[in-house]
Amino acid sequence: MTTAPSRPRPVTRPTAPAPSSSPALVTTAQVVRAVTDAARGRRRLEVRYGGHDAGRPVADGGAAAVVDLGRMAAVAHDPHRQAFMVEAGARLTDVRRTLYEGWGVTLPTAGPGRDGVVGQVTAGGPGPLSRSFGLTADHLLAIEVVVVDVFGTARAVVASRERNDPHRDLWWAHTGGGANFGAVTRCWFRSPDATGTDPTTQLPRPPGTLLSHTLTLPRAAGDRDTFHRLVRNHGRWHEHHAGAGSPYAALDSSLVLSGGDAPGAGNAAVVRTRFDAGLPDARGLLRRHVDELTDGLDPGTLTDDLAVVPWQSVPDTDRDGGAHGGPTKSACLRRGLDDAQIDALHRHLSASDAPGELTVTLRSGGGRANTLPTYATADAHRDSVLEAEFTAGGRPSPDAVDGLRRLYRDVFAATGGVPVPGADGSDGCLAGHPDPDLADPRWNTSGVPWHRFPYKDNYRRLQRAKAHWDPRGMFGQGLGIRPA
Repeated sequence: MTTAPSRPRPVTRPTAPAPSSSPALVTTAQVVRAVTDAARGRRRLEVRYGGHDAGRPVADGGAAAVVDLGRMAAVAHDPHRQAFMVEAGARLTDVRRTLYEGWGVTLPTAGPGRDGVVGQVTAGGPGPLSRSFGLTADHLLAIEVVVVDVFGTARAVVASRERNDPHRDLWWAHTGGGANFGAVTRCWFRSPDATGTDPTTQLPRPPGTLLSHTLTLPRAAGDRDTFHRLVRNHGRWHEHHAGAGSPYAALDSSLVLSGGDAPGAGNAAVVRTRFDAGLPDARGLLRRHVDELTDGLDPGTLTDDLAVVPWQSVPDTDRDGGAHGGPTKSACLRRGLDDAQIDALHRHLSASDAPGELTVTLRSGGGRANTLPTYATADAHRDSVLEAEFTAGGRPSPDAVDGLRRLYRDVFAATGGVPVPGADGSDGCLAGHPDPDLADPRWNTSGVPWHRFPYKDNYRRLQRAKAHWDPRGMFGQGLGIRPA
């Protein structure tokens, strides 16, 4: 394999001691041995990929065997597969930097740089470039997974998207079904439309520079009518410009709505927009976008700022604007929120006794991510125009967690407190934010089972993959895939 001349050295990240934990592993063979030992001891496995889960206590407080892949962090070009190989412990910030500095390419990932690549790709992987290039999982060529058969024998399997690959169902399951089927050790990425042997053409090339625009609504000016108008305009813009052929396909926007004491609490709303500065009439298009967002609003209530920035300088966390690490609920939306939903947002976020940690972010969807059918990958959300995240950031108080639940319930009150797929403009939830409340009848009164929200009609196929590749149920936790 070849590596970029400027490739950063992998960083070893310590993890907290845990019962039955293994030392950090560096080869697939070591992972096979560790998984074999766990299978012989009939222990459930918790695989740590070096991202946000590093240092976390053993899940569920149970006697799990912990397999730490944090030191498997290499990023390289594989000339045999003509694809980019990324080991399972690599963090997004290192992956993006290595790909860009070495070959001028990238993946359409999102999230803070400390997150791992496995969590991104196995949840589908929407990001700020998804309107231009699709989901991260759309670029997954192959994946290496250590699986365990019914007899407890562990082995490494490489599964690819090639139609004649007998293990293709294992590849497909990892394009949105989570890491529920084995221990992922390596991924290979190559765009489906890539041709030839030049590595610089095998993944998307990001914009050279971006127009970075920020529109701010101060809390003092954020009365109900102004709040409603801004949220409604943002949703309608995304409804009208969701197509992959739109001149705005290279535009990514996040509308961040904050509770009283949340980060940026002096602002009721902030719209952060990034647009490819190299496109024809980019400034004119961006100005028309801002005009649509501010239609009907008093210009004196808003402040806006425009800058031209290098693509690689945009912070990893800039897209969502929320505080990471706290409980998060999500929703995929086929249209903007309606007046009743916006009113619920305003009521909860502006209440004098509202927990301050609450943040709601409405992020761009649509574009090329919606061009594939829902069954092409395990990520079935291929017709939403917005993604919503509801977060109680940091280490929230019990009141904040309760406030988050009530806010989410009231926004989706018309469909049983949850975004039921196909009902009232909703399309379920993001698989990357497993929400145990979906399985709790106190918070989900819709009568729709939890698995419909992240997986929709793809769940039965995921169940069959689970039964085949993890018949002993060693992998996954919480709202993991149940075998058929």
